[in-house]
Amino acid sequence: MIDFWLPAGLLLLTALAFLLIPVLRIRKMQAEEDRTALNVTLYQERLQELEAQRQAGVLDDAQLEAGRAEAARELLDDTEGVQRRSSVLGGKIPLVSALLVPVLGVALYLHWGAIDQVEMTRQMAAQQPQSIEEMTARLEQTVKDQPDSAEAWYFLGRTYMAQERANDAAKAFEQAVNLAGRAPELLGQWAQALYFARDKQWSDEQQALTDEALKADPEEVTSLGLLGIAAYESQRYADAVRYWERLVAVLPEQDPSRMAIASGIERARQQIGEGESPSAAAEPTAKVHALEVSVSLTHEIQAQVQPDDAVFVFARALSGPPMPLAVKRLKVSDLPTQISLSDVDAMMPELKLSRFDQVQLVARVSREGNATKGEWIGQSGPVSNIARDTQALLIDSRDGQAQ
Repeated sequence: MIDFWLPAGLLLLTALAFLLIPVLRIRKMQAEEDRTALNVTLYQERLQELEAQRQAGVLDDAQLEAGRAEAARELLDDTEGVQRRSSVLGGKIPLVSALLVPVLGVALYLHWGAIDQVEMTRQMAAQQPQSIEEMTARLEQTVKDQPDSAEAWYFLGRTYMAQERANDAAKAFEQAVNLAGRAPELLGQWAQALYFARDKQWSDEQQALTDEALKADPEEVTSLGLLGIAAYESQRYADAVRYWERLVAVLPEQDPSRMAIASGIERARQQIGEGESPSAAAEPTAKVHALEVSVSLTHEIQAQVQPDDAVFVFARALSGPPMPLAVKRLKVSDLPTQISLSDVDAMMPELKLSRFDQVQLVARVSREGNATKGEWIGQSGPVSNIARDTQALLIDSRDGQAQ
C-alpha cells in the first residue's frame, strides 16, 4: 500500500510545515527579545554613568543631554522591527497541534476512510480475471468482505445475468437497490432478472418496478427493452413496437444492439400486418411501396465465406444521415436471394425510406455479426425510392472498414 501511504505522508508533512514553521520564527523573535532586554539594561547603565560624570564635574548640562540623546538613539536602532509576542501562545499551541494533527488524521481516516476499497481496486487492477467464473468468484468474495458495497452487488448481478443465473442476479440487484436507493437503472435490471428467473412470466411486481423506473427516467433502456419483450411474448405486438421504438430512439447510433431491436420491431409489425402502423391496428392496411433487391456473391468471395456468416442488406440516404433507412439481416447460406426493403424495415420511425428520394443500396458480409463493420461488401446506386424494377446488388469487394 505504499502507493497510498506515500502521498498521504507527503500531505501530512505539508500540514505540519504550516504549524512548525511559525514556531521556528517565534523562537527567532524570542532571541531578538532577549537581545533587546540586554540593550535596555546597557542603556540604563549608560545613563547612570553619564549622571555620575555630570556630578563629578566632568560633563556640563549640554554634554549630559547630548550623551543621553546618543544612548537613546543607539537603543532605538537596536530594537527597531522587534515585536513582543506571547511565548506561550506562539510556542506551545502550535507544538501541541503538530502532535495532534497526524493522530487525529489517522483516526478520522480509519473511521470514515475506504482503505479496504483502495486495496481491492489495486488488486483487481493488478490481476485481471481470466474468465467470467473467476470474475464471479472475486465479486462474491468482495460482497462477502464488503456487504455494504452497492457497486459490488450491482456488478455481481450483471455477472450472474451473463451466466444465465437470473435468480441469483435478482437477489444481487435487490441488495444493490436496498443499499444505493431506487435508481432507475437498478430497478430496470432488477425487473429484468425477475422476469427471466420466473420463466418469462410477467407479474405485478415487475410492472411496478418498470413503471417506477420509467417515471424517474423515461429513457431507461433496460425497462424499455424488457417491456417490449414482455409485450411480444404475450402477443401484444403493437405495445412491443411502441416500447422498442422508444428504445431505438435513445440508443447511440453505433450501438450493436440496434440491429437486433430493429429485427424485433420488424417481426412485431409483421404480426400486426405488413405496412400497418402499430397505433392503427384497426384501420385498413396501407400499401407501402418496396424496393425489390436481388443479392448475390461473386464466385471468388463465395469460396472465402462461411454459410453462417451474417449478411446485412440496407438502404441509406444518398444525401442525408448515415443511419440506414431500411435493413434486413440474412445469412450467406440464403444467397442468392431477392428481398424487399420498405418503411416496414425502418430502424427508426423518423427515418423511413419513403422520406428520401435517392438512396444507396449496400450489402455487407460480417463474420462477427456487426452491421457497421465486415469483411466483404457490395454497393449500388443512386436508386429512386419508388423504382419499380429489381435492383441487382453484388457483393464483390473487400469492405474498406474491415480490420
